This record gives sequence, structure tokens and C-alpha cells, in this order.
Amino acid sequence: MSAQPDLLYSEEEEALRAAVRDLLADHCDAPGVIARTESDASHDREAWKALADGMGLAGLLVPESLGGQGATHREAAVVLEELGRAVAPVPYLTSAVVATEALLACGADELLGELASGRRIGALAVALNVAPGGAYKVVRHEGGALHGDLTGVADAAAADVLLVPADDGGLYAVDTTAATVTPQVSLDLTRPLATVTLDGAPGRLLGDAEPAVHRALRAGAGLLASEQLGLAEWTLTETVRYLKERKQFNRPVGGFQALKHRLAQLWLEVVNLRAAARNAADALTTGEDADLAATVAQAFAAPVAVHAAEEALQLHGGIGMTWEHPAHLYLKRAKADSIAYGTAGAHRQALAGLADLQAP
Repeated sequence: MSAQPDLLYSEEEEALRAAVRDLLADHCDAPGVIARTESDASHDREAWKALADGMGLAGLLVPESLGGQGATHREAAVVLEELGRAVAPVPYLTSAVVATEALLACGADELLGELASGRRIGALAVALNVAPGGAYKVVRHEGGALHGDLTGVADAAAADVLLVPADDGGLYAVDTTAATVTPQVSLDLTRPLATVTLDGAPGRLLGDAEPAVHRALRAGAGLLASEQLGLAEWTLTETVRYLKERKQFNRPVGGFQALKHRLAQLWLEVVNLRAAARNAADALTTGEDADLAATVAQAFAAPVAVHAAEEALQLHGGIGMTWEHPAHLYLKRAKADSIAYGTAGAHRQALAGLADLQAP
């Protein structure tokens, strides 16, 4: 029997967290993120350049021999916690995790090096709501060219290269310049969705789509829990801070017992979410029970993140309902994340089979 995993953060992971948090404090302050959602440029290119080029974080999961950092999913999880805390509008999860995992499954070394350096951004052309092992749409491959529409593709607008599954079972690399990317209306303006239209676009065969897509979506689901953890932690911390300062009847609002109970309940949920998210990151690193750990994390994470964001909005009172306060960014991201890479319900259903607990 294998040893129990150590889910505590290492010194290196805490140092990485501090560095990423400092960088995001400079690049992704709340007023700046809100202003960006009102503009045409929803992605923060400067923040991405600082993360990818300046700190080399786009290549965390890529071996050193290919120009990456040769780190593990645990380090990527720490980065995603901080990105969740800042609701950072960067394509980290979609490019540095999901697209990168698909390329690792295919052994696409050259493209991996380009994504690791941050020179190019990749996006897996599968709808954001598809769960690991779920059915996804493919395009037609005919005469070396690809034809078809794919909807709900996250961060396609920021991508330089799309990884497209086709009806012949292959996964193809398509330059975004050869596709038509049309923005879709999405609740979360910090992770925009788009429709990708291919009309005879040339594609380069990378490998088999099915194992690559499954590996990519599993990593996406497992590490999304860390983003949801960061989001929940920020909303809880900010709500507690606000309730200590806000006064009614000359008393801090946080002193009212009913609110204390609500915050205590939320704290318990967030602590349990941390355990589930850390377990998923560790399992993806070791490869032991990775499907199970990612599914458990996603079954638990979405309701907690949404609950934390809803409580933040309500307990901030009138100011929480304003556009100027960032609470709405967190609620929208939490709601969008709750259907990303499969809903909690879909993951609970999958969990029964993975744990050998069949329905009566």
C-alpha cells in the first residue's frame, strides 16, 4: 500500500504563492479587472507576459528538456489558487494546463516548447462544459482540411493555436488565423467563450484525440478546484474583514451571532475544499487515482465556491450589489466554474462508478 500523501504546502510552494500574489497585486487589481470587462480586450496581455515570460509559469507542467520548468501539478495548483483570488483574466488554466496536457499526451514537443515559453497561447477546442470522459463535438476532416463549428470554447479569442478533435479520431493543431473566432455572450467576462468556425482550415495531426482530450479535461477539472479554492478564500476573507469594520447600532456587524454562524459554516466548507483540491493536485502529480481525486474535487468544489461568492455579495450589503465592488466578478466566475469541465452533479454520478458504488 502506498504512503499517505503530504497535502501540506512545501516551502517552495509558499514562495511561489508569494511571488505570484505580488505580481498579481501589481497587474490585476480589482478596478483594473472590472475596467477590462467593460472593454474589448478581456484578456490581460501584460499580466500574462509577466506570468509566462517573466516567471516562466506557462511551462510548469512541461519537462525541462522541452524548455519548461519540469514542475508538477502541485505547483500549478498554487498558481491557480492565486489566479482565482484575483479573478485574473489570463488564459492560464486553458493554455498552461488543459492545452499543455493534451500536447503532452500527443508528444507534440515543438508546440509544447512554444506554449511553455509563453510565445504562443493554446486552447483545446472542446466546449468548456464538457466533463472528463464526456462526449464532445468533432469537426469533419476531409482532404487534409477541417470543416465545422465548435461552440463554448474558452479563451479561444486569446489563443494562437487551437487543438481541434476531428471525426477521423485525430487531434489537429490549427493556427487561429485560419479559423473564424466569434465571441459568445458569457456570464464570466474574465474567461470569455467563443465559437470557432473552420471552413477548410489546414490542420497538423498531433495524435489521437480521445486519450489527449481525456487527459486534458481531467487535469482541467482537478486543477479548477484550486482556482475555486482561491476564489472562495478571497471572498470569505474579504467578507470577514468587511463585517469587522461595518457597524450597525454602534456595534460591528460581524458580532451578530447569526452572521458568525454563517461565516463559521463557510469556513468549514472552504477548509474541506482545500483538502479536496490539494488531494486532486497531488493525485495528478503521482498518477495514483487521478480520475477519482479530480472527480471528488469537482463534485465538492462548485457548490462551495458559489456559496462563498453568494455570501460575500449578500453580507457586503448595498455596496456588494454595485458594479464598482468586485464581488460580482467572483460570483460570475464561481457560477461559470460550476459548469466548467462538468457540473458537480455529473461528477457525483461519475464518482459512483469510479468508486465501485453502483446505484440500487
